[in-house]
Amino acid sequence: MRKAGWQRDPEGMRKRIIEAATEEFARFGLSGARIDRIADAAGANKRMLYYHVGNKEKLYLEVLETEYDRIRAAERELRLEKLAPIDALVRLMEFTWHYYLQHPQFMALLNTENLHRARYIKRSRKVKQLHSPFVAMIADILRRGEADGTIRKGINAVQLYISMAALSYFYLSNNHTLSTIFRSDLLSGAAKAARLRHISDLLAAALRSGRAPALDTHAVNVLEIN
Repeated sequence: MRKAGWQRDPEGMRKRIIEAATEEFARFGLSGARIDRIADAAGANKRMLYYHVGNKEKLYLEVLETEYDRIRAAERELRLEKLAPIDALVRLMEFTWHYYLQHPQFMALLNTENLHRARYIKRSRKVKQLHSPFVAMIADILRRGEADGTIRKGINAVQLYISMAALSYFYLSNNHTLSTIFRSDLLSGAAKAARLRHISDLLAAALRSGRAPALDTHAVNVLEIN
C-alpha cells in the first residue's frame, strides 16, 4: 500500500515526508530525529523514503531549504513595494514577529542549525539564492526612503534585517528565562501586543530622518518586576 502511495502521488508523498520531517527535526534536533518515526508519520516505507529523499542529513537540509523558501515566499506576498518606505519596513518586522509566533518549528530549526555552526546551510546554494533578492528588496526600500526624505541615510540593508529579526527572535526564543527573571508571562496576549508596539516604535524611530518620536512606554510597564 505504501509503495502504491508513491506511485499514485509521488509529490504528495514527498510533501508529507517533508512535513513529518520538519516536525521531527524541530522537536528532536538532527541527532535525535529518527527516520523510522518520520516514515511512520508520513505513511511511507522507510526503505523507499531513503530511496526517494535520501539519508537523514539530506532530508534535514531539504527541510531547512523548504522552511527558508516558505518564509521568503510569504514575505513576497506582503507587496512592500506598494507601501511608503517606513510603513513597508515596519510591516516587514510585524510580519516577522507573527511568523515566528505562528511557526515555532522555524525557530527550532534555526536553533539546531546554529548548534551545528551552519554546517548544512553552508552546503545549500538555494538558501543563498533566496536571500539575495530579499536583501535587494530591503535596500530598495531604504533608497526610496532616502530619496523622499523619510529615512535617514547610511542604513545597511543586511544590518537592518538582522536587527529587525533579532527584536522578535530574542524575545521569543528566550521567553522562558525572561519570563522567570521579570516575573511576567511574556507570551500573554497583553505582553505580546505591548512587545509588538514597542519594537514597531523602536524601528520607526531608528529609521526616521529628523527628530525621533518618543517610544511607547506601555511595553515597559508590562514587564515591571513584582
